[in-house]
Amino acid sequence: MDLFDVLELIGGLCLFLFGMNLMGAALERRAGHGLTTLLGRLTSGKLAGFLTGLGVTAIIQSSSATTVMVVGFVNSGIMTLKQAINVIMGANVGTTVTAWLLSLTGIESGNLFVRLLKPSSFTPVLALIGIILMMAPNSNGKKKDTATILLGFATLMVGMETMSAAVAGLKEVEGFRNILLLFSNPILGVLAGAVLTAIIQSSSASVGILQALSSTGQITIGTSIPIIMGQNIGTCVTAMLSSIGTNRNARRTSLVHLSFNVIGTTILLALFCAAQAIFDLSGFVNGTASETTIAIAHTTFNILCTAILLPASGLLEKLSYKLIPEPVTEKDEETVELDERLMTTPAVALEQCRVVTGTMASLSIHSLKQALEQLNAYDADSAAAIRKAEDKADHYEDTLGSYLVKLSTHDLNDADSLESAKLLHMIGDLERISDHAVGILASAEELRDKGIVFTPQAQKELAVLREALNETVDLAVTAYETNDLSAAMRVEPLKQIVDALKVQLRSHHILRMQKGECTIEAGFVWSDLLTNLGRVADHCSNIAGCVIELSHQKLDLHDYSKAARESGSEYADFYETYSKKYLQHIASL
Repeated sequence: MDLFDVLELIGGLCLFLFGMNLMGAALERRAGHGLTTLLGRLTSGKLAGFLTGLGVTAIIQSSSATTVMVVGFVNSGIMTLKQAINVIMGANVGTTVTAWLLSLTGIESGNLFVRLLKPSSFTPVLALIGIILMMAPNSNGKKKDTATILLGFATLMVGMETMSAAVAGLKEVEGFRNILLLFSNPILGVLAGAVLTAIIQSSSASVGILQALSSTGQITIGTSIPIIMGQNIGTCVTAMLSSIGTNRNARRTSLVHLSFNVIGTTILLALFCAAQAIFDLSGFVNGTASETTIAIAHTTFNILCTAILLPASGLLEKLSYKLIPEPVTEKDEETVELDERLMTTPAVALEQCRVVTGTMASLSIHSLKQALEQLNAYDADSAAAIRKAEDKADHYEDTLGSYLVKLSTHDLNDADSLESAKLLHMIGDLERISDHAVGILASAEELRDKGIVFTPQAQKELAVLREALNETVDLAVTAYETNDLSAAMRVEPLKQIVDALKVQLRSHHILRMQKGECTIEAGFVWSDLLTNLGRVADHCSNIAGCVIELSHQKLDLHDYSKAARESGSEYADFYETYSKKYLQHIASL
Protein backbone atom coordinates (compact mmCIF):
# COMPACT_ATOMS: atom_id res chain seq x y z
CA MET A 1 0.00 0.00 0.00
CA ASP A 2 1.66 3.24 -1.18
CA LEU A 3 0.97 6.96 -0.79
CA PHE A 4 -1.58 6.96 -3.59
CA ASP A 5 -3.53 4.16 -1.92
CA VAL A 6 -3.59 6.23 1.28
CA LEU A 7 -4.91 9.24 -0.64
CA GLU A 8 -7.52 7.02 -2.30
CA LEU A 9 -8.53 5.70 1.13
CA ILE A 10 -8.92 9.26 2.48
CA GLY A 11 -10.96 10.25 -0.56
CA GLY A 12 -13.16 7.18 -0.25
CA LEU A 13 -13.72 7.84 3.46
CA CYS A 14 -14.68 11.46 2.75
CA LEU A 15 -17.14 10.39 0.05
CA PHE A 16 -18.54 7.73 2.37
CA LEU A 17 -19.13 10.15 5.26
CA PHE A 18 -20.44 12.88 2.96
CA GLY A 19 -22.85 10.48 1.27
CA MET A 20 -24.11 9.20 4.61
CA ASN A 21 -24.68 12.75 5.90
CA LEU A 22 -26.32 13.84 2.63
CA MET A 23 -28.64 10.84 2.52
CA GLY A 24 -29.56 11.11 6.22
CA ALA A 25 -30.44 14.82 5.98
CA ALA A 26 -32.56 14.24 2.86
CA LEU A 27 -34.31 11.29 4.48
CA GLU A 28 -35.24 13.51 7.44
CA ARG A 29 -36.67 16.19 5.14
CA ARG A 30 -38.51 13.65 2.99
CA ALA A 31 -39.99 11.92 6.03
CA GLY A 32 -41.17 15.31 7.35
CA HIS A 33 -44.51 14.95 9.08
CA GLY A 34 -44.30 11.16 8.85
CA LEU A 35 -41.43 11.33 11.31
CA THR A 36 -43.39 13.49 13.73
CA THR A 37 -46.36 11.12 13.39
CA LEU A 38 -44.14 8.21 14.44
CA LEU A 39 -42.86 10.15 17.42
CA GLY A 40 -46.39 11.24 18.31
CA ARG A 41 -47.38 7.62 18.86
CA LEU A 42 -45.13 7.28 21.87
CA THR A 43 -46.70 5.61 24.87
CA SER A 44 -45.35 4.35 28.14
CA GLY A 45 -45.44 0.82 26.73
CA LYS A 46 -42.04 -0.78 26.25
CA LEU A 47 -42.82 -2.33 22.86
CA ALA A 48 -44.34 0.88 21.44
CA GLY A 49 -41.32 2.92 22.51
CA PHE A 50 -38.91 0.30 21.18
CA LEU A 51 -40.63 0.14 17.78
CA THR A 52 -40.74 3.95 17.60
CA GLY A 53 -36.99 4.21 18.16
CA LEU A 54 -36.35 1.44 15.64
CA GLY A 55 -38.60 3.04 13.01
CA VAL A 56 -37.24 6.58 13.38
CA THR A 57 -33.62 5.40 13.26
CA ALA A 58 -34.29 3.21 10.23
CA ILE A 59 -35.76 6.28 8.49
CA ILE A 60 -33.03 8.79 9.31
CA GLN A 61 -30.18 6.23 9.37
CA SER A 62 -28.58 7.54 12.56
CA SER A 63 -29.00 6.28 16.11
CA SER A 64 -26.95 9.28 17.30
CA ALA A 65 -29.47 11.71 15.76
CA THR A 66 -32.37 9.79 17.30
CA THR A 67 -30.73 9.80 20.73
CA VAL A 68 -29.96 13.53 20.54
CA MET A 69 -33.62 14.08 19.65
CA VAL A 70 -34.68 12.01 22.65
CA VAL A 71 -32.42 14.05 24.96
CA GLY A 72 -34.08 17.19 23.58
CA PHE A 73 -37.55 15.71 24.10
CA VAL A 74 -36.83 14.87 27.73
CA ASN A 75 -35.29 18.29 28.31
CA SER A 76 -38.45 19.88 26.85
CA GLY A 77 -40.78 17.72 28.90
CA ILE A 78 -42.28 16.10 25.78
CA MET A 79 -41.08 12.65 26.78
CA THR A 80 -40.52 10.98 30.14
CA LEU A 81 -37.30 9.25 31.07
CA LYS A 82 -39.14 5.91 31.07
CA GLN A 83 -40.31 6.44 27.48
CA ALA A 84 -36.85 7.59 26.42
CA ILE A 85 -35.19 4.36 27.60
CA ASN A 86 -37.39 2.23 25.35
CA VAL A 87 -36.84 4.51 22.34
CA ILE A 88 -33.05 4.42 22.82
CA MET A 89 -33.07 0.61 22.78
CA GLY A 90 -35.08 0.65 19.55
CA ALA A 91 -32.63 3.13 18.04
CA ASN A 92 -29.72 0.75 18.71
CA VAL A 93 -31.43 -1.96 16.67
CA GLY A 94 -32.60 0.46 13.94
CA THR A 95 -29.04 1.58 13.24
CA THR A 96 -28.09 -1.92 12.03
CA VAL A 97 -30.00 -1.32 8.76
CA THR A 98 -27.04 0.63 7.35
CA ALA A 99 -24.63 -2.25 7.88
CA TRP A 100 -26.91 -4.57 5.90
CA LEU A 101 -27.04 -2.09 3.00
CA LEU A 102 -23.25 -1.83 3.03
CA SER A 103 -22.87 -5.61 3.15
CA LEU A 104 -24.17 -5.72 -0.44
CA THR A 105 -20.73 -4.55 -1.58
CA GLY A 106 -19.32 -7.96 -0.64
CA ILE A 107 -21.52 -9.94 -3.03
CA GLU A 108 -19.45 -12.23 -5.24
CA SER A 109 -21.25 -14.44 -7.74
CA GLY A 110 -21.29 -15.26 -11.42
CA ASN A 111 -25.10 -15.36 -11.41
CA LEU A 112 -26.51 -12.38 -13.28
CA PHE A 113 -29.43 -11.78 -10.91
CA VAL A 114 -27.21 -11.99 -7.82
CA ARG A 115 -24.67 -9.62 -9.38
CA LEU A 116 -27.47 -7.09 -9.95
CA LEU A 117 -27.75 -6.82 -6.14
CA LYS A 118 -24.16 -5.59 -5.94
CA PRO A 119 -24.09 -1.77 -5.47
CA SER A 120 -21.63 -1.27 -8.32
CA SER A 121 -24.35 -2.69 -10.59
CA PHE A 122 -27.36 -0.62 -9.51
CA THR A 123 -25.76 2.49 -7.96
CA PRO A 124 -25.09 4.12 -11.38
CA VAL A 125 -28.77 3.70 -12.22
CA LEU A 126 -29.82 5.30 -8.92
CA ALA A 127 -27.37 8.15 -9.50
CA LEU A 128 -28.76 8.68 -13.02
CA ILE A 129 -32.35 8.80 -11.72
CA GLY A 130 -31.26 11.15 -8.95
CA ILE A 131 -29.52 13.61 -11.25
CA ILE A 132 -32.47 13.61 -13.70
CA LEU A 133 -34.86 14.41 -10.84
CA MET A 134 -32.49 17.08 -9.50
CA MET A 135 -32.06 18.85 -12.85
CA ALA A 136 -35.65 18.53 -14.05
CA PRO A 137 -37.10 22.02 -14.70
CA ASN A 138 -40.26 21.32 -12.65
CA SER A 139 -38.41 19.70 -9.77
CA ASN A 140 -40.11 20.60 -6.49
CA GLY A 141 -38.99 20.12 -2.88
CA LYS A 142 -40.07 16.49 -2.59
CA LYS A 143 -38.50 15.52 -5.90
CA LYS A 144 -35.26 17.23 -4.93
CA ASP A 145 -35.23 15.44 -1.58
CA THR A 146 -35.79 12.11 -3.33
CA ALA A 147 -32.99 12.98 -5.77
CA THR A 148 -30.68 13.88 -2.88
CA ILE A 149 -31.43 10.55 -1.16
CA LEU A 150 -30.51 8.64 -4.33
CA LEU A 151 -27.38 10.71 -4.96
CA GLY A 152 -26.37 10.46 -1.30
CA PHE A 153 -26.77 6.68 -1.37
CA ALA A 154 -24.78 6.48 -4.61
CA THR A 155 -22.01 8.64 -3.11
CA LEU A 156 -22.01 6.49 0.02
CA MET A 157 -21.60 3.31 -1.98
CA VAL A 158 -18.93 4.79 -4.25
CA GLY A 159 -17.03 5.82 -1.14
CA MET A 160 -17.39 2.31 0.26
CA GLU A 161 -16.12 0.74 -2.97
CA THR A 162 -13.24 3.24 -3.10
CA MET A 163 -12.19 2.45 0.48
CA SER A 164 -12.36 -1.29 -0.21
CA ALA A 165 -10.20 -0.90 -3.32
CA ALA A 166 -7.71 1.34 -1.49
CA VAL A 167 -7.15 -1.08 1.39
CA ALA A 168 -6.97 -4.18 -0.85
CA GLY A 169 -3.18 -3.99 -0.80
CA LEU A 170 -3.11 -4.31 3.00
CA LYS A 171 -3.61 -8.06 2.72
CA GLU A 172 0.06 -8.34 1.79
CA VAL A 173 1.35 -5.93 4.49
CA GLU A 174 2.87 -7.70 7.48
CA GLY A 175 2.57 -4.60 9.68
CA PHE A 176 -1.22 -4.47 9.15
CA ARG A 177 -1.52 -8.10 10.24
CA ASN A 178 0.53 -7.32 13.36
CA ILE A 179 -1.74 -4.40 14.26
CA LEU A 180 -4.78 -6.62 13.91
CA LEU A 181 -3.18 -9.17 16.21
CA LEU A 182 -3.29 -6.53 18.96
CA PHE A 183 -7.04 -6.32 18.60
CA SER A 184 -7.38 -10.06 19.14
CA ASN A 185 -7.31 -8.94 22.78
CA PRO A 186 -11.05 -8.26 23.39
CA ILE A 187 -10.44 -5.27 25.68
CA LEU A 188 -8.23 -3.56 23.09
CA GLY A 189 -10.79 -4.37 20.40
CA VAL A 190 -13.58 -2.70 22.42
CA LEU A 191 -11.38 0.34 23.05
CA ALA A 192 -10.45 0.62 19.37
CA GLY A 193 -14.09 0.49 18.26
CA ALA A 194 -15.14 3.01 20.92
CA VAL A 195 -12.39 5.51 20.08
CA LEU A 196 -12.97 5.34 16.30
CA THR A 197 -16.73 5.83 16.69
CA ALA A 198 -16.29 8.63 19.23
CA ILE A 199 -14.08 10.49 16.74
CA ILE A 200 -16.44 10.26 13.76
CA GLN A 201 -19.59 10.21 15.98
CA SER A 202 -21.44 7.61 13.94
CA SER A 203 -21.59 3.89 14.67
CA SER A 204 -23.02 3.26 11.19
CA ALA A 205 -19.99 4.95 9.61
CA SER A 206 -17.47 3.13 11.80
CA VAL A 207 -19.12 -0.23 11.05
CA GLY A 208 -18.90 0.68 7.35
CA ILE A 209 -15.17 1.37 7.73
CA LEU A 210 -14.75 -2.01 9.44
CA GLN A 211 -16.64 -3.65 6.57
CA ALA A 212 -14.35 -1.96 4.06
CA LEU A 213 -11.29 -3.20 5.93
CA SER A 214 -12.73 -6.70 5.99
CA SER A 215 -12.31 -6.82 2.21
CA THR A 216 -8.57 -7.35 2.84
CA GLY A 217 -9.34 -10.78 4.28
CA GLN A 218 -7.12 -10.02 7.29
CA ILE A 219 -9.86 -9.31 9.85
CA THR A 220 -11.13 -12.34 11.74
CA ILE A 221 -14.57 -12.80 13.26
CA GLY A 222 -12.96 -12.95 16.71
CA THR A 223 -11.34 -9.55 16.13
CA SER A 224 -14.42 -7.88 14.64
CA ILE A 225 -16.88 -8.79 17.41
CA PRO A 226 -15.19 -6.79 20.24
CA ILE A 227 -14.63 -3.86 17.84
CA ILE A 228 -18.36 -3.86 17.01
CA MET A 229 -19.19 -3.88 20.72
CA GLY A 230 -16.88 -0.91 21.25
CA GLN A 231 -18.49 0.96 18.37
CA ASN A 232 -21.80 0.88 20.20
CA ILE A 233 -20.16 2.46 23.24
CA GLY A 234 -18.40 5.14 21.15
CA THR A 235 -21.64 6.30 19.58
CA CYS A 236 -22.84 7.42 23.03
CA VAL A 237 -20.41 10.36 22.92
CA THR A 238 -22.77 12.41 20.73
CA ALA A 239 -25.66 12.15 23.20
CA MET A 240 -23.37 12.76 26.18
CA LEU A 241 -22.10 15.99 24.60
CA SER A 242 -25.66 16.96 23.67
CA SER A 243 -26.81 16.60 27.29
CA ILE A 244 -24.41 19.26 28.58
CA GLY A 245 -26.44 22.12 30.03
CA THR A 246 -29.73 20.19 30.10
CA ASN A 247 -31.92 19.36 33.09
CA ARG A 248 -31.34 16.27 35.23
CA ASN A 249 -33.74 13.98 33.36
CA ALA A 250 -32.11 14.81 30.03
CA ARG A 251 -28.68 14.04 31.48
CA ARG A 252 -30.08 10.80 32.87
CA THR A 253 -31.30 9.94 29.36
CA SER A 254 -27.82 10.20 27.86
CA LEU A 255 -26.46 8.25 30.84
CA VAL A 256 -29.01 5.48 30.22
CA HIS A 257 -27.80 5.31 26.60
CA LEU A 258 -24.22 4.87 27.80
CA SER A 259 -25.20 2.41 30.55
CA PHE A 260 -27.22 0.31 28.13
CA ASN A 261 -24.27 -0.14 25.78
CA VAL A 262 -21.63 -0.56 28.50
CA ILE A 263 -23.68 -3.13 30.43
CA GLY A 264 -24.65 -4.95 27.23
CA THR A 265 -21.04 -5.01 26.06
CA THR A 266 -19.81 -6.25 29.45
CA ILE A 267 -22.34 -9.08 29.59
CA LEU A 268 -21.94 -10.23 26.00
CA LEU A 269 -18.16 -9.85 25.96
CA ALA A 270 -17.95 -11.93 29.14
CA LEU A 271 -20.18 -14.60 27.58
CA PHE A 272 -18.12 -14.51 24.37
CA CYS A 273 -14.84 -14.97 26.28
CA ALA A 274 -16.38 -17.68 28.50
CA ALA A 275 -17.64 -19.55 25.44
CA GLN A 276 -14.14 -19.45 23.94
CA ALA A 277 -12.68 -20.81 27.17
CA ILE A 278 -15.22 -23.62 27.54
CA PHE A 279 -15.71 -24.66 23.93
CA ASP A 280 -13.33 -24.99 21.01
CA LEU A 281 -14.42 -22.04 18.88
CA SER A 282 -11.09 -21.55 17.13
CA GLY A 283 -12.55 -22.44 13.74
CA PHE A 284 -15.28 -19.82 14.13
CA VAL A 285 -13.20 -17.14 15.87
CA ASN A 286 -10.31 -17.39 13.42
CA GLY A 287 -12.60 -17.40 10.40
CA THR A 288 -12.32 -14.48 8.00
CA ALA A 289 -14.84 -11.71 8.61
CA SER A 290 -16.76 -10.40 5.61
CA GLU A 291 -19.12 -7.48 5.08
CA THR A 292 -22.06 -9.81 5.70
CA THR A 293 -20.70 -11.47 8.86
CA ILE A 294 -19.98 -8.00 10.31
CA ALA A 295 -23.58 -6.95 9.58
CA ILE A 296 -24.82 -10.15 11.23
CA ALA A 297 -22.59 -9.59 14.28
CA HIS A 298 -23.69 -5.95 14.56
CA THR A 299 -27.40 -6.86 14.41
CA THR A 300 -27.03 -9.85 16.73
CA PHE A 301 -25.20 -7.80 19.37
CA ASN A 302 -27.85 -5.07 19.41
CA ILE A 303 -30.77 -7.50 19.43
CA LEU A 304 -29.25 -9.52 22.28
CA CYS A 305 -28.54 -6.34 24.28
CA THR A 306 -32.15 -5.28 23.85
CA ALA A 307 -33.49 -8.75 24.71
CA ILE A 308 -31.45 -8.75 27.92
CA LEU A 309 -32.05 -5.16 29.03
CA LEU A 310 -35.52 -4.20 27.70
CA PRO A 311 -37.24 -6.19 30.48
CA ALA A 312 -34.88 -4.46 32.94
CA SER A 313 -35.48 -0.91 31.67
CA GLY A 314 -36.85 0.00 35.10
CA LEU A 315 -33.51 -0.93 36.64
CA LEU A 316 -31.68 1.29 34.14
CA GLU A 317 -33.96 4.13 35.17
CA LYS A 318 -33.18 3.52 38.86
CA LEU A 319 -29.45 3.37 38.06
CA SER A 320 -29.64 6.78 36.35
CA TYR A 321 -31.29 8.22 39.46
CA LYS A 322 -28.52 6.74 41.61
CA LEU A 323 -25.83 8.28 39.40
CA ILE A 324 -27.64 11.63 39.05
CA PRO A 325 -29.71 11.90 42.25
CA GLU A 326 -32.40 14.43 43.03
CA PRO A 327 -31.07 17.28 45.19
CA VAL A 328 -32.49 17.54 48.70
CA THR A 329 -33.01 21.30 48.84
CA GLU A 330 -33.21 22.61 45.27
CA LYS A 331 -36.53 23.23 43.57
CA ASP A 332 -37.53 21.12 40.58
CA GLU A 333 -35.85 22.17 37.35
CA GLU A 334 -38.00 23.72 34.67
CA THR A 335 -38.25 22.05 31.31
CA VAL A 336 -37.16 23.92 28.20
CA GLU A 337 -40.13 24.68 25.95
CA LEU A 338 -38.11 24.67 22.72
CA ASP A 339 -34.84 22.77 22.87
CA GLU A 340 -32.32 23.68 20.17
CA ARG A 341 -31.17 20.03 20.09
CA LEU A 342 -34.41 19.26 18.26
CA MET A 343 -33.18 21.37 15.34
CA THR A 344 -30.96 18.46 14.32
CA THR A 345 -34.25 17.11 12.95
CA PRO A 346 -36.10 20.22 11.69
CA ALA A 347 -39.46 18.46 11.13
CA VAL A 348 -39.53 17.44 14.79
CA ALA A 349 -38.47 20.92 15.96
CA LEU A 350 -41.27 22.43 13.87
CA GLU A 351 -43.79 20.03 15.39
CA GLN A 352 -42.76 21.20 18.86
CA CYS A 353 -43.24 24.80 17.68
CA ARG A 354 -46.79 23.86 16.67
CA VAL A 355 -47.40 22.41 20.12
CA VAL A 356 -46.11 25.52 21.89
CA THR A 357 -48.10 27.77 19.53
CA GLY A 358 -51.20 25.74 20.39
CA THR A 359 -50.50 26.36 24.08
CA MET A 360 -50.08 30.07 23.35
CA ALA A 361 -53.38 30.11 21.42
CA SER A 362 -55.26 28.46 24.30
CA LEU A 363 -53.74 30.94 26.74
CA SER A 364 -54.62 34.02 24.66
CA ILE A 365 -58.18 32.90 23.87
CA HIS A 366 -58.88 31.93 27.49
CA SER A 367 -57.52 35.32 28.57
CA LEU A 368 -59.80 37.09 26.07
CA LYS A 369 -62.92 35.25 27.24
CA GLN A 370 -62.00 35.94 30.87
CA ALA A 371 -61.68 39.63 30.04
CA LEU A 372 -65.12 39.70 28.40
CA GLU A 373 -66.60 38.18 31.56
CA GLN A 374 -65.14 41.07 33.59
CA LEU A 375 -67.58 43.43 31.85
CA ASN A 376 -70.41 41.68 33.67
CA ALA A 377 -68.76 40.78 36.98
CA TYR A 378 -65.31 42.11 37.86
CA ASP A 379 -63.05 39.75 39.80
CA ALA A 380 -59.60 40.80 41.07
CA ASP A 381 -58.12 37.29 40.83
CA SER A 382 -59.28 36.92 37.23
CA ALA A 383 -57.86 40.35 36.41
CA ALA A 384 -54.46 39.32 37.80
CA ALA A 385 -54.62 36.08 35.78
CA ILE A 386 -55.36 38.04 32.57
CA ARG A 387 -52.33 40.29 33.07
CA LYS A 388 -50.15 37.29 33.91
CA ALA A 389 -51.37 35.54 30.75
CA GLU A 390 -50.42 38.62 28.71
CA ASP A 391 -46.88 38.46 30.11
CA LYS A 392 -46.75 34.76 29.29
CA ALA A 393 -47.97 35.43 25.74
CA ASP A 394 -45.18 38.00 25.32
CA HIS A 395 -42.72 35.33 26.49
CA TYR A 396 -44.10 32.81 24.01
CA GLU A 397 -43.88 35.32 21.15
CA ASP A 398 -40.23 36.10 21.95
CA THR A 399 -39.27 32.45 22.44
CA LEU A 400 -41.12 31.10 19.42
CA GLY A 401 -40.05 33.97 17.19
CA SER A 402 -36.35 33.52 17.99
CA TYR A 403 -36.58 29.74 17.65
CA LEU A 404 -38.42 29.83 14.32
CA VAL A 405 -35.95 32.32 12.87
CA LYS A 406 -33.06 30.03 13.87
CA LEU A 407 -34.96 27.03 12.50
CA SER A 408 -35.42 28.76 9.15
CA THR A 409 -31.63 28.67 8.66
CA HIS A 410 -31.78 24.86 8.71
CA ASP A 411 -32.56 22.65 5.74
CA LEU A 412 -36.38 22.65 5.69
CA ASN A 413 -38.50 21.20 2.91
CA ASP A 414 -40.98 23.49 1.12
CA ALA A 415 -43.99 22.48 3.22
CA ASP A 416 -42.13 22.98 6.49
CA SER A 417 -40.80 26.36 5.34
CA LEU A 418 -44.37 27.53 4.70
CA GLU A 419 -45.49 26.11 8.04
CA SER A 420 -42.68 27.98 9.79
CA ALA A 421 -43.73 31.23 8.10
CA LYS A 422 -47.35 30.58 9.11
CA LEU A 423 -46.37 30.17 12.75
CA LEU A 424 -44.29 33.35 12.67
CA HIS A 425 -47.36 35.24 11.41
CA MET A 426 -49.69 33.64 13.89
CA ILE A 427 -47.73 34.20 17.09
CA GLY A 428 -47.92 37.95 16.45
CA ASP A 429 -51.71 37.77 16.10
CA LEU A 430 -52.06 35.61 19.21
CA GLU A 431 -49.91 37.99 21.25
CA ARG A 432 -52.00 40.96 20.09
CA ILE A 433 -55.20 39.15 21.12
CA SER A 434 -53.81 38.85 24.64
CA ASP A 435 -52.97 42.58 24.52
CA HIS A 436 -56.55 43.38 23.57
CA ALA A 437 -57.76 41.17 26.43
CA VAL A 438 -55.87 43.51 28.77
CA GLY A 439 -57.45 46.47 26.93
CA ILE A 440 -60.93 45.03 27.52
CA LEU A 441 -60.01 44.44 31.17
CA ALA A 442 -58.95 48.09 31.44
CA SER A 443 -62.39 49.12 30.18
CA ALA A 444 -64.05 46.85 32.77
CA GLU A 445 -61.92 48.41 35.51
CA GLU A 446 -62.82 51.91 34.33
CA LEU A 447 -66.51 51.03 34.45
CA ARG A 448 -66.07 49.75 38.01
CA ASP A 449 -63.84 52.57 39.27
CA LYS A 450 -66.00 55.37 37.87
CA GLY A 451 -69.33 53.70 38.60
CA ILE A 452 -70.33 53.82 34.93
CA VAL A 453 -73.24 51.62 33.86
CA PHE A 454 -74.29 51.08 30.24
CA THR A 455 -77.95 51.39 29.44
CA PRO A 456 -79.98 48.15 29.18
CA GLN A 457 -80.16 48.66 25.40
CA ALA A 458 -76.37 49.08 25.14
CA GLN A 459 -75.84 45.94 27.22
CA LYS A 460 -78.09 43.92 24.89
CA GLU A 461 -76.24 45.20 21.83
CA LEU A 462 -72.87 44.48 23.43
CA ALA A 463 -74.00 40.91 24.18
CA VAL A 464 -74.74 40.36 20.46
CA LEU A 465 -71.32 41.69 19.48
CA ARG A 466 -69.62 39.50 22.10
CA GLU A 467 -71.47 36.43 20.78
CA ALA A 468 -70.35 37.19 17.21
CA LEU A 469 -66.77 37.75 18.38
CA ASN A 470 -66.72 34.51 20.38
CA GLU A 471 -67.86 32.60 17.31
CA THR A 472 -65.16 34.31 15.21
CA VAL A 473 -62.48 33.35 17.74
CA ASP A 474 -63.69 29.74 18.03
CA LEU A 475 -63.74 29.31 14.23
CA ALA A 476 -60.22 30.74 13.89
CA VAL A 477 -58.81 28.48 16.61
CA THR A 478 -60.55 25.42 15.13
CA ALA A 479 -59.17 26.28 11.69
CA TYR A 480 -55.62 26.50 13.07
CA GLU A 481 -55.71 23.44 15.32
CA THR A 482 -57.33 21.07 12.80
CA ASN A 483 -56.52 22.78 9.45
CA ASP A 484 -60.28 22.96 8.92
CA LEU A 485 -60.71 24.99 5.70
CA SER A 486 -64.48 25.12 6.13
CA ALA A 487 -64.07 26.86 9.50
CA ALA A 488 -61.37 29.13 8.08
CA MET A 489 -63.60 30.22 5.16
CA ARG A 490 -66.30 31.37 7.61
CA VAL A 491 -64.03 33.70 9.56
CA GLU A 492 -63.68 36.52 7.02
CA PRO A 493 -67.45 36.97 6.36
CA LEU A 494 -68.07 36.84 10.12
CA LYS A 495 -65.30 39.40 10.69
CA GLN A 496 -67.09 41.70 8.22
CA ILE A 497 -70.28 41.27 10.26
CA VAL A 498 -68.33 42.24 13.41
CA ASP A 499 -67.12 45.37 11.61
CA ALA A 500 -70.71 46.19 10.59
CA LEU A 501 -71.89 45.63 14.16
CA LYS A 502 -69.19 48.02 15.42
CA VAL A 503 -70.47 50.76 13.07
CA GLN A 504 -74.06 50.22 14.17
CA LEU A 505 -73.25 50.09 17.87
CA ARG A 506 -71.15 53.27 17.66
CA SER A 507 -74.00 55.08 15.85
CA HIS A 508 -76.61 53.85 18.32
CA HIS A 509 -74.50 55.02 21.24
CA ILE A 510 -74.08 58.48 19.72
CA LEU A 511 -77.86 58.74 19.40
CA ARG A 512 -78.26 57.73 23.05
CA MET A 513 -75.78 60.39 24.12
CA GLN A 514 -77.65 62.99 22.07
CA LYS A 515 -80.85 62.03 23.89
CA GLY A 516 -79.09 62.29 27.25
CA GLU A 517 -79.45 58.57 27.94
CA CYS A 518 -75.64 58.06 28.12
CA THR A 519 -72.74 60.15 29.39
CA ILE A 520 -69.64 61.26 27.51
CA GLU A 521 -67.48 59.14 29.84
CA ALA A 522 -69.56 56.03 29.04
CA GLY A 523 -69.10 56.89 25.35
CA PHE A 524 -65.29 56.89 25.71
CA VAL A 525 -65.35 53.45 27.35
CA TRP A 526 -67.80 52.22 24.72
CA SER A 527 -65.51 53.40 21.91
CA ASP A 528 -62.45 51.71 23.47
CA LEU A 529 -64.37 48.45 23.83
CA LEU A 530 -65.54 48.46 20.21
CA THR A 531 -61.98 49.18 19.03
CA ASN A 532 -60.51 46.28 21.02
CA LEU A 533 -63.25 43.84 20.00
CA GLY A 534 -62.93 44.79 16.34
CA ARG A 535 -59.16 44.33 16.34
CA VAL A 536 -59.50 40.89 17.89
CA ALA A 537 -61.70 39.97 14.91
CA ASP A 538 -59.01 41.35 12.57
CA HIS A 539 -56.39 39.07 14.13
CA CYS A 540 -58.75 36.09 13.84
CA SER A 541 -59.09 36.88 10.15
CA ASN A 542 -55.29 36.86 9.81
CA ILE A 543 -55.10 33.44 11.48
CA ALA A 544 -57.76 31.99 9.18
CA GLY A 545 -56.03 33.60 6.21
CA CYS A 546 -52.78 31.79 7.09
CA VAL A 547 -54.59 28.47 7.12
CA ILE A 548 -56.27 29.10 3.76
CA GLU A 549 -53.17 30.47 2.05
CA LEU A 550 -51.05 27.54 3.22
CA SER A 551 -53.58 25.10 1.81
CA HIS A 552 -52.66 26.64 -1.56
CA GLN A 553 -48.93 26.24 -0.80
CA LYS A 554 -48.34 29.97 -0.52
CA LEU A 555 -48.44 32.67 2.14
CA ASP A 556 -49.56 36.09 0.88
CA LEU A 557 -51.97 37.78 3.27
CA HIS A 558 -51.79 41.20 1.61
CA ASP A 559 -54.82 40.72 -0.64
CA TYR A 560 -56.41 37.84 1.27
CA SER A 561 -59.44 39.78 2.60
CA LYS A 562 -60.22 41.28 -0.79
CA ALA A 563 -59.85 37.91 -2.51
CA ALA A 564 -62.14 36.30 0.07
CA ARG A 565 -64.88 38.88 -0.52
CA GLU A 566 -64.59 38.38 -4.29
CA SER A 567 -64.52 34.58 -4.07
CA GLY A 568 -68.15 34.18 -5.12
CA SER A 569 -71.30 32.57 -3.75
CA GLU A 570 -69.69 30.75 -0.81
CA TYR A 571 -68.59 33.99 0.84
CA ALA A 572 -71.97 35.58 0.07
CA ASP A 573 -73.83 32.64 1.60
CA PHE A 574 -71.80 32.80 4.80
CA TYR A 575 -72.19 36.57 5.01
CA GLU A 576 -75.97 36.28 4.55
CA THR A 577 -76.19 33.59 7.27
CA TYR A 578 -74.29 35.70 9.80
CA SER A 579 -76.14 38.85 8.80
CA LYS A 580 -79.44 37.21 9.71
CA LYS A 581 -77.98 35.85 12.93
CA TYR A 582 -76.40 39.06 14.23
CA LEU A 583 -77.22 42.22 12.23
CA GLN A 584 -80.93 41.47 12.05
CA HIS A 585 -80.85 40.54 15.72
CA ILE A 586 -79.51 44.01 16.55
CA ALA A 587 -82.27 45.57 14.47
CA SER A 588 -84.90 43.63 16.41
CA LEU A 589 -83.71 44.77 19.85
